[in-house]
Parts: sequence; C-alpha cells; structure tokens
Amino acid sequence: MARGAGGTSGGLTHFFLGLVMSLSGAYLITNNVKVTSSYLTMRYQMYGGTSVSAFGITLIPLTLGIFYLFFDGESKIGWLLTLASIIAIFIGIVSNLQIYFATTSLYSFGIMLTLLFGGLGLVARSLRSFD
Repeated sequence: MARGAGGTSGGLTHFFLGLVMSLSGAYLITNNVKVTSSYLTMRYQMYGGTSVSAFGITLIPLTLGIFYLFFDGESKIGWLLTLASIIAIFIGIVSNLQIYFATTSLYSFGIMLTLLFGGLGLVARSLRSFD
C-alpha cells in the first residue's frame, strides 16, 4: 500500500497544497515586517545624548583574539576572545533592533492569515492517518 505524507494514509495533495499555502502566507507576512535599528539612536542624539553601541567596545577583544589566532591558530585564549566578541556583537545588534508591521488593509492581512494557518491546517490534516 502506498503511503502518504509522513508515512500515514493522508493525502500528498493536501500536504503540498498546504505547504505552498503556508509558505506563501509566511512570505507575505514577513514581507510586511520592517526592521530598523537607528530610530532610537537618532532620537536620543537629537536630544543631546551620545550614541551608546555594544559594537565599539567589543572590537578590542576581537582584535586581540584575531591577533592571537594569527600568531598561534591553536591558541585557546585567541579562540575564546574571538568567539566571545562575535557573540557580544551579535547580541548587541539584535538587542537594538526594532520591528514594525507595515500598514496594510484588513482584507490583505486576512488573506495572509488564511494562507498561513489554512496551509498549516492542510499539512496537519495530511499527516493524520485515515484508517
């Protein structure tokens, strides 16, 4: 007996239709999300403050770590400094992000949600056994 999606007797048609629908809905939703990191920094600087960045101070251990790695590629302190600095830079960038949902009509947003969750429902249905 031929098996469907996930080894169950569910339909492959439902699975692929649901996959296309959910991916389309996820794309449309994420395409309407705007990500920025400069708004608060600019606003803070306009009122006389200075920009505080997690990136600047982490360049010191990063450059020391890179120096040690070029001097001795097996240097544990070099690897520690380099990886810790890269992680700190990444955390500093992510923690300063601001995420906004772009203005869209209720109709468009409804279609996005229908595609996303309807597709996920079809995928889940295709994985269910009908024995």
